[in-house]
Amino acid sequence: MTTARAEPTDALSAIAEAHRGDDVRTLALRLSDMADADRRYVLNQVAGWQTARRKLPTWAANDAISYPPHLAMEQCSSEVAARYKATIVSHFGTDAQPATMVDLTGGFGVDCYHVGRLFRHAVYVERQAELAETVRANYHTLGADHIEVIVGDALAHLRDMPPADWVVLDPARRDGHGGRTVALADCTPDVTRLLPLLRAKAGHTLLKLSPMIDLSEVLAQLPGTVRVDVVALGGECKEVIATVEGGSRQLPGEEVPIACVNLPAEGPTPRAFVFTRSEEAAAVVTTATPTVGSYLYEPHAALMKAGAFRCLSARLDVQPIGPNSHLYTSSTPRPDFPGRAFTIVDIYGSGKGDVRRLRQSIHRANVAVRNYPMAAVELRRKLGITDGGEVYLFGTTDTEGRRLIIECRKVSG
Repeated sequence: MTTARAEPTDALSAIAEAHRGDDVRTLALRLSDMADADRRYVLNQVAGWQTARRKLPTWAANDAISYPPHLAMEQCSSEVAARYKATIVSHFGTDAQPATMVDLTGGFGVDCYHVGRLFRHAVYVERQAELAETVRANYHTLGADHIEVIVGDALAHLRDMPPADWVVLDPARRDGHGGRTVALADCTPDVTRLLPLLRAKAGHTLLKLSPMIDLSEVLAQLPGTVRVDVVALGGECKEVIATVEGGSRQLPGEEVPIACVNLPAEGPTPRAFVFTRSEEAAAVVTTATPTVGSYLYEPHAALMKAGAFRCLSARLDVQPIGPNSHLYTSSTPRPDFPGRAFTIVDIYGSGKGDVRRLRQSIHRANVAVRNYPMAAVELRRKLGITDGGEVYLFGTTDTEGRRLIIECRKVSG
């Protein structure tokens, strides 16, 4: 094969398409005689398409989409998360189509594409020229020519740009050594310092933050926050998104709406559970003891992250099994519960007799613990059962301090 440098061509694209399903490491060895630049291009397209098939299925179905190096693919939003950001913007919208949106940290351009569809004109800003050119070509392929692609620095662009209806900012959450950061002040740029300029330049700012961040920090350090979205995907908390209003108005932190949602890999976006911290503090809760009902409920990860425990119980009429277990029960089904629902089959204590009875009747189960004195793997080992199957066992503690193992079957649908 030639060792000369070649721009991406139909021939290189054909090679990448022919090897889409190959193991990337094995393919790298097979293409060792190819020119380095061409080889990198082919491997980026193969690895990128494999990632996109999972994160960006609509883009992956378009053979004309080009993919950047691995880091940009790893850091980009999933398609379903980007579409959810567009619904956040729509929540604040009016009947008229807003004029301008600026994404200051463009990356692979997924958020800018989906949010930008709501605007007459959108601006994508990215400091890496090669990545920006890839995105520019993709936007043209996708018919998104209303998005202007600019190669430049986010802070410089923010200082010099005219006011915009919306700004999107995803600050880098890695330190100088590549380690992950969580605190707002440790991100690049430091949004706590940048906030006055953002509020002066944007009607609203959408800030994508670490899923590990403390929500109290968000509400305390980002004045002007008018909504916080906690987003889970596939049962794992993936994003915390703060919407900050321009100008000088400021809601008390305890009155800021917090929206919790668990996004499915496909299908319609479920309704978010929205609450405030003042509602959570005021909610009146009745515990389930001394009896546990016919159904057990486990809140999804976004609710667990946000701490919507008391108002969840009061609003949906489900009772917590224990004060710190964050498992709920009811005597009748609650099909609208935001999380997993189970039918309770049996309840075991922690005594030797109950453990013996459980070991004799159950040999395979999915084991989880909440407010229980041992980890799930330890409980599984103690019970002598293998992992998996249709049985679910929850180790927990009720309000009277009794250690329980609750046998369940998942409610379908």
